[in-house]
Amino acid sequence: MTDALPIDAVLPQVIAALQTRGRVVLQAPPGAGKTTRVPLAMLEAGVTQGRILMLEPRRLAARAAAERMAQTLREKAGDTVGYRVRGASAIGKSTRIEVVTEGILTRMLQDAPDLPGVGAVIFDEFHERSLNADLGLALCLEVAGALRDDLQLVVMSATLDAAPVAALMDAPVVTSEGRSFPVEAIWLDRPIGKQRLEESVSDLVLKALSEAEGSALVFLPGEGEIRRVEALLRNQVPDDCTIAPLFGAMDFTAQRRAIDPSPHGRKIVLATSIAETSLTIEGIRIVVDAGRARRAKFDPASGMSRLVTEKVTRAEATQRAGRAGRMSSGTAYKLWTRGEEGALAAYPPAEIEVGDLSGFALELAVWGAEAADLSFVTPPHEGRLAEARAVLHMLDALDDQGRITNHGRALARLPLHPRLAHMVDRGGSRAPLLAALMAERDPMRGAGTDLRMRMDAVEGKRTTAQPHAPTIARIRQEAKRLSRGQSNNGPDDVSPLAALAYPDRVGLRRKGDAPRYVLSGGKGAVMPDGDALAQTRLIVATDLDGDPREARVRQAVPISEGELRELFEDQIIWRNLCEWSRREGRVLSRQQECFGALVLDDRNWTDAPDEDVARAMMDGVRLLGLKAGKAATLFLARARLMGDDFPDFSEDHLTETLDDWLLPHLNGVRTTADWKAFDLLPALKARLTWEQQQVMDQRVPPHFETPLGRKIAIDYDAEVPQIALRLQELFGVTTHPTVAGKPLQITLLSPAQRPVQVTMDLPGFWRSSYADVRKDMRGRYPRHPWPEDPTQADPTLRAKRRGT
Repeated sequence: MTDALPIDAVLPQVIAALQTRGRVVLQAPPGAGKTTRVPLAMLEAGVTQGRILMLEPRRLAARAAAERMAQTLREKAGDTVGYRVRGASAIGKSTRIEVVTEGILTRMLQDAPDLPGVGAVIFDEFHERSLNADLGLALCLEVAGALRDDLQLVVMSATLDAAPVAALMDAPVVTSEGRSFPVEAIWLDRPIGKQRLEESVSDLVLKALSEAEGSALVFLPGEGEIRRVEALLRNQVPDDCTIAPLFGAMDFTAQRRAIDPSPHGRKIVLATSIAETSLTIEGIRIVVDAGRARRAKFDPASGMSRLVTEKVTRAEATQRAGRAGRMSSGTAYKLWTRGEEGALAAYPPAEIEVGDLSGFALELAVWGAEAADLSFVTPPHEGRLAEARAVLHMLDALDDQGRITNHGRALARLPLHPRLAHMVDRGGSRAPLLAALMAERDPMRGAGTDLRMRMDAVEGKRTTAQPHAPTIARIRQEAKRLSRGQSNNGPDDVSPLAALAYPDRVGLRRKGDAPRYVLSGGKGAVMPDGDALAQTRLIVATDLDGDPREARVRQAVPISEGELRELFEDQIIWRNLCEWSRREGRVLSRQQECFGALVLDDRNWTDAPDEDVARAMMDGVRLLGLKAGKAATLFLARARLMGDDFPDFSEDHLTETLDDWLLPHLNGVRTTADWKAFDLLPALKARLTWEQQQVMDQRVPPHFETPLGRKIAIDYDAEVPQIALRLQELFGVTTHPTVAGKPLQITLLSPAQRPVQVTMDLPGFWRSSYADVRKDMRGRYPRHPWPEDPTQADPTLRAKRRGT
């Protein structure tokens, strides 16, 4: 290690921490040299017994780091230092340092939890917080605590908030300074406004090339933006400038061309966030940052992931700017104003917070642990983890108790999303090719939604649209790797294969002109207008944009009902359905043949049981509300006066307990008109025993019986119970009538049925006001009796005979 790097100053601290504690968190800015120096220092110090395993988040970074360390030792990759990434490896018998991508560690742990032959695991670029890195660290911590107390753990990062990780690991933090080369930051004078991102970036690149020396590294969110900026710059940059795209989907040879020194002149590297990591690109002294990052976010409401383009965080911006100062002083041009920088978030979200947890949940099940049993920097959200487990259960990877199945173990061994792994394991010989196609970016963008056209292209058949040749080549290469050991026992056609991967995204076209679909998982989807599949009755939507309200179909394949029935025979069931239709105002009784949320056949259910109809009618009752007739209203008013020792007849309680007291009485009621005509009184009375009804009739009677034997209905709708009757009918009554222990309000009427007095104290009325009333009434109604002492007179409704 002849060239001095900033990390060299703290390497003794790192070695000491490993000797005393067996673990350390190393915080070092970009350019400090941690990726290539730390593993070699550990090897040279002899602090580690066994191989050193270093994890990198990307294949390009893993190969580049291994080759750079090998060059330092004047060896080739595969000797002392080697690498293992998807599709390539360079490992020999003498290899002591292995640089691998993060998923490989998980597979190693699942195969042999004690990691035989491995003495240390280094998590490089941990600030990226990938799911595999978080899971790998959690599993290593458990292994170190239970099986391997000698296993050394190192977490290295450029922009990570180290304290939480150090606390989780119970490890010391070692901090290194970065390179001393200064990087000048240049912001925009004003926001870019409505100008397209690619145009603004290309203008800023030309400005940077004219003002600063050296090659330029331009950060863009994705391949599409890279290709558009490349097209804008191609005829505007000086002749000695070479434009080199750099993104994850490129083959390794093309990626190497981007990071290798330019043979002549300056280089303009148009890169995604792949260049934020431990890559050193020779000659870079200019960084142009578009200020955007593309992240995959999972929406549990729709069960779909979608790519979202967002503003970079301050940590990402710092990491990107640092690329300009790795070899000498440089300049970072930022496509935002200095004021806008203050509003940026501090750190990007961890993948465990926003990503699809299906593969993560599968690995936990294989490990035989719950997330709560392991130590995570950021624990996964339990609701989103439950959604992931539901997907795995749908794919037969988990049993009804949530335990891993043999099929689930097979899926975990395939380097695919569990959906695609399920398709490969259960499908025929074409399944690996289709899985590779579906896992890769679309090789025929803008060519409609039909997945079959893409499959024709990768199989070498003629298509109406021109496919992207490098993408097709990558798909074929990956398919060969996936085909090893595949059973080939399942279906081979594209439609059933796609349905195996996405049984919850089989779509049935809704009625109407618009190409809208209901998916078997219950969500909605819409096909682009005019698409060749827009009139198809049944589809499998293999790519959706993730809109939670109505996802837009980006890729799909038609499927016949026969194929669907053959594939999911055991999941297509008949359901008897009674439900209240708010639109029609009645109970609908149907028999439906269903696959998930799809209704394949729908018939009238003519002999639906009365109980099922009544239960459906209950939903209508809740919408229409309780509507008591006159008799039922009187009953309720009386019952509510009975006190706390009596059954509760309050409106809230009756509504809450509808199923208990109303359901048995709804036979024959199935429409709004039936409900309006329904007499509620028998159902209400049925809540009381015979004895309770007798007590209620005594304490709160429905009628008041006069001395003449007439029954007068008591009005319970008023503030107090009341009756109205002719004054003469109460002659001789010396005790005021009561209801539930309280006085009854009496309106005393004249012979002409007009009110003459309202009283709640009849004896008091006889003693006081009656004399004045008698004087007035005798003149008006001389033929009616008006005795001086009404308490001694007989009640009557008769008038005197004429002449008496």
